[in-house]
Amino acid sequence: MIYSIVAIGDPVLKTKAKNLPADLPAAELQQLIADMFETMYSANGVGLAAPQIGKAIRLFVMDSGPMVELDEEDLAELEPGEVPEQGIKRAFINPQMVSETGEEWGFEEGCLSIPGIRELVTRHADIVLRYEDENRQVHEEAFSGMAARVIQHEYDHLEGVLFTDKLSGFKKQLLKGKLARISKGDVRHDYRMKFAGDGKRR
Repeated sequence: MIYSIVAIGDPVLKTKAKNLPADLPAAELQQLIADMFETMYSANGVGLAAPQIGKAIRLFVMDSGPMVELDEEDLAELEPGEVPEQGIKRAFINPQMVSETGEEWGFEEGCLSIPGIRELVTRHADIVLRYEDENRQVHEEAFSGMAARVIQHEYDHLEGVLFTDKLSGFKKQLLKGKLARISKGDVRHDYRMKFAGDGKRR
């Protein structure tokens, strides 16, 4: 099942998500995760958080593979013995950020809930995350590079934070009108979306 992706302006995107209960039926959880991956891929995304499909629960999926694919030129620039970053495809249930460390670095981010806008966002290079996997097993794992960035972006969604919230006041002011138009559905997009106010899916 492909869900409509909720656009900026919907209150669910500014709500802190709640933990998934331990007694949630496994089949229901597996189906939701599969549907979220299908929705993400249909929109050519690399990450998708449950609030983006209208569910204020602490769950997100990601596949960072497309962001770390290297061509021959990139491979030639690697230092001797340096191993290229591998993509991570995974579901994260009830994640909690343990630490964010390392040198901060900037990257131009976008968001499926805010089509047509990409801006430079600075994030920490290294994180440690505690989370449950699809089988509800608990892990505490370190991530770095692009995987850490995608995780931080999706984790922010569970905290009710959008990447545009991290921009300077000046940049927010410049984008204010465009964001308002997106919230009303005045934006080009090539995947199913739901816009606040009219309740329509397009």
